[in-house]
Amino acid sequence: MGLLVILGGGESGVGTAILGLKKGYGVFVSDKGKIKEKYKNVLEHFGIDWEEENHSEERILTADIVMKSPGIPDNVPLVRALVKKGIPVISEIEFASRYTNATIIGITGSNGKTTTTMLTYHLLKESGLNVGMAGNIGDSYARMVAENDYDYYVLEISSFQLDGIMNFRPHIAVITNITPDHLDRYEYKFDNYITSKFRIAQNQENSDYFIYDSDDEVLVQRLKDTPIKSTLLPFSLKNNFEEGAFIENEQIMIRTDMNTITMMKDTLALEGQHNLKNTMAAATIAKLVGIRKETIRQCISNFQGAPHRLEKVLKIHHVQYINDSKATNVNATYYALESMKTPVVWIVGGVDKGNEYKELMPLVREKVKAIICLGTDNSKIKDVFGNVVDLFVETFAMEEAVKVAYKIAERGDTVLLSPACASFDLFKDYEDRGNQFKNCVKNL
Repeated sequence: MGLLVILGGGESGVGTAILGLKKGYGVFVSDKGKIKEKYKNVLEHFGIDWEEENHSEERILTADIVMKSPGIPDNVPLVRALVKKGIPVISEIEFASRYTNATIIGITGSNGKTTTTMLTYHLLKESGLNVGMAGNIGDSYARMVAENDYDYYVLEISSFQLDGIMNFRPHIAVITNITPDHLDRYEYKFDNYITSKFRIAQNQENSDYFIYDSDDEVLVQRLKDTPIKSTLLPFSLKNNFEEGAFIENEQIMIRTDMNTITMMKDTLALEGQHNLKNTMAAATIAKLVGIRKETIRQCISNFQGAPHRLEKVLKIHHVQYINDSKATNVNATYYALESMKTPVVWIVGGVDKGNEYKELMPLVREKVKAIICLGTDNSKIKDVFGNVVDLFVETFAMEEAVKVAYKIAERGDTVLLSPACASFDLFKDYEDRGNQFKNCVKNL
């Protein structure tokens, strides 16, 4: 089979190594940083060759195929050298899909993809289908393919993973929405990022399905310019369709093949307009794979949502604390603020990815009474909102931010952690940030 080189010894890298070994490749894992102990143990167990804190370029350039972890940009010199030599550089999604005949459901988008993925998985699993959930969420997809024999995969797919596909073809593809995100990886060009998201449908055929938000101008415009072969199934809060998902008389209508499922809007377990859309997308998928109406209705009314996404932590002295650490871009925070019904003490900040905060202005004026910044550089947030709210406080640690919020918040307020930024300045990742928030709230 030749040599499979894997750049990055994390979840996707180690999973790909196991699958590659099983399929007869020589495998070499190379990580420029340190490999976590738990992953080293797995590599040792399987007898897979690895290195850390170094890339042995000569050896890597003898590869027949390279799987690159999504965290490594395309423009680093090593990746450029591989491409120049004509060695295929692909993502885990591409590699693993070559070794399964399962029905693949691929979900991408700037926001809502985790919730939509988890809800879709919940629907399929509860209906008794043999299904795995992987990709940008949870366990390695490649390792699942190596060790299980699922009939369905529900994959949450990031734009970085889509950049590394060649023949990947999901039977059902979803784009929840497209708003500016990760522009630092796309030469600060929104158009490049849109192109990346649309790669999810590039290999689809007439027998496949493409589900998308038809209220999203960016998506609608790109669909006009980029013909897609698959059957289009839009969802919308504004318009009705012959086929797709829409709202009529306070009911959600899911219509495919002229056959309709209806559900009352107020039976949803998840709150907020954006979750109405996530639910429409997931229910459309469930209908396409033949899940019964009763099961769909039941699952939608008991689904708990994704951790760190508008997660209610505690109520202390009639103040609700909400963890929305997964809001790593402005659009996600927009949804969070939009769904708030009480005055908000807003904890915001982190690593700015080229954010445009002005679109939050109407919501901040209407709902936010105090802003607590949490980041090493808060200047941009201060410039935009400094004069808009009564109180503006800068903090540099979670405990400090939560204590300040506790002092400011009054009976009936909500303390909302919705950072609109990446977390890497003060935290390991958004989960670490969310967990620290929850712990600090519990220690008040």
